[in-house]
Order: sequence, then structure tokens, then C-alpha cells
Amino acid sequence: MSLTREVISTPNAPQAVGPYSQAIRLGNMLYTAGQVALDPKTGEIVPGGIEEQTRQVIMNLAAVLEAAGTNFSHVVKTTVFLQDMSDFTRMNAIYSGAFPHEPPARSTVQVAALPKGGRVEIECIALVP
Repeated sequence: MSLTREVISTPNAPQAVGPYSQAIRLGNMLYTAGQVALDPKTGEIVPGGIEEQTRQVIMNLAAVLEAAGTNFSHVVKTTVFLQDMSDFTRMNAIYSGAFPHEPPARSTVQVAALPKGGRVEIECIALVP
């Protein structure tokens, strides 16, 4: 079986800050890069705390998913990276809004640091209908 590999890119999400793509579609599977709370217009982390940053991350992921022809209802797995695990409950309150029914599998880990001083990064794997 031969699958076509397609690079997904949208100006509605932050441009890559390194040698990677916003997402790769392989057949009907989409693999996103991790999104941090960068404002796509300024390239800077949005002001505020974990709630504001999580909202921006969700908006960035939504833009990438949309560019690939899918949405949060087709996400099967996420990985959440937190700079401080004490932000877990507040992040989770915002995150849950993207997945009100049948949320995907998820792993959440604390990391030493995130790009540009972000507090949260999320990546996902989704089906493309």
C-alpha cells in the first residue's frame, strides 16, 4: 500500500520556529506538531497565564486541523506538555471544552521548559474523514 505524504500549513497558526511542519497528513491520518501559545500574527506568546495560553494553543490546533480538513471530533490522541504540573487542573478546564464528548486518549507530562517560555504545548493525532 502506497500512502501520499502531504505537508499541512496554514497562516492561521504560528509558523514553524524550526525545521518542522505544522502537520503531516499520511493517508487519512494527521500528525500535528506541538502547538504552543504563540499568536500567529505576532509570533509571541499571548499574555496571561495558563488559561489564556491553553485557549491559544487550542485555537492554533483548530486552525491546523481545519487546514487538513478535519476537526477536534476526529482527534484520537493528544499529548500535553506542561511546564508546571500545578497548572494541570486549570489547563484541563480549558482543554475539556475542545472535547466535550468522547475525548481522545491523552498523555500529560511535565517538562523542564517549552519554546519561547510557554507554559503548555499540545500535539495531536487525528483522522481526516
